Amino acid sequence: MIRTVSAEEITTNIREMCIEANYYLSGDMKDALNQAAEQEQALLGRKILNQLQENLKIAGEEMIPICQDTGMAVVFVELGQDVHVEGGLLEDAVNEGVRQGYLEGFLRKSVVGDPIIRENTGDNTPAVIHYQITAGDKVKLTLAPKGFGSENMSRVFMLKPADGIEGVKDAVLTAVKDAGPNACPPMVVGVGIGGTFEKCAVLAKKALTRPVNECSEVPWVKELETELLEKINCLGIGPGGLGGTTTAFAVNINTWPTHIAGLPVAVNICCHVNRHVVREL
Repeated sequence: MIRTVSAEEITTNIREMCIEANYYLSGDMKDALNQAAEQEQALLGRKILNQLQENLKIAGEEMIPICQDTGMAVVFVELGQDVHVEGGLLEDAVNEGVRQGYLEGFLRKSVVGDPIIRENTGDNTPAVIHYQITAGDKVKLTLAPKGFGSENMSRVFMLKPADGIEGVKDAVLTAVKDAGPNACPPMVVGVGIGGTFEKCAVLAKKALTRPVNECSEVPWVKELETELLEKINCLGIGPGGLGGTTTAFAVNINTWPTHIAGLPVAVNICCHVNRHVVREL
């Protein structure tokens, strides 16, 4: 049986999600920050983490965005094949929600309509939208506003199959080392392995939306996540890039089948807020 979902309902939820994501840290990220503040060994590192906690408290109490870069809206839409969207186009509904959310939430508008002419669109649209058709009659919306301090530090490596897992490790560590303080650490490192040039990048982006307290269900991937996190936290970059034992909260890895001649790897780094909100309609 086909279930109907109105475009207006999608718009309303996206609007609310834009505001929620930019004003309140998600539960998994808040827990990770609290744990890091307790375990950080460097005095300056602990001080910075405590300042980040204070910033979150002020943002929530005074309704101020947790970061001045309120990001470019990235939306993952998982649309059940038994859902019919009525009252408008799905893409228009999502963009209208972003428009309303950034205007009504007094969030910074950071999107330019042309990458060279660079005239601001004035409402933070269009969003970057990724669609997936799924089974069932639900609509799952995942909103991840992405600031460009960390986005600019992301990389794609087109490795050779012979590079293997050691090549993957080197690629991830290279990206994090090159990012240094520019990605506003402590960071979350999203990694996509496999697919094609563009697929691995989407895998890495989606990996950032997985709660940082959840590991991959694939045994070798889980082991790789754990190993890379340990190595990244031994780099000494630390909170704010000023040294310490907490450079990253998590390494989240997604994989996909790939061609016999390739081993694409994408590293999509996110700053310490790693904003993400999920709703199911």
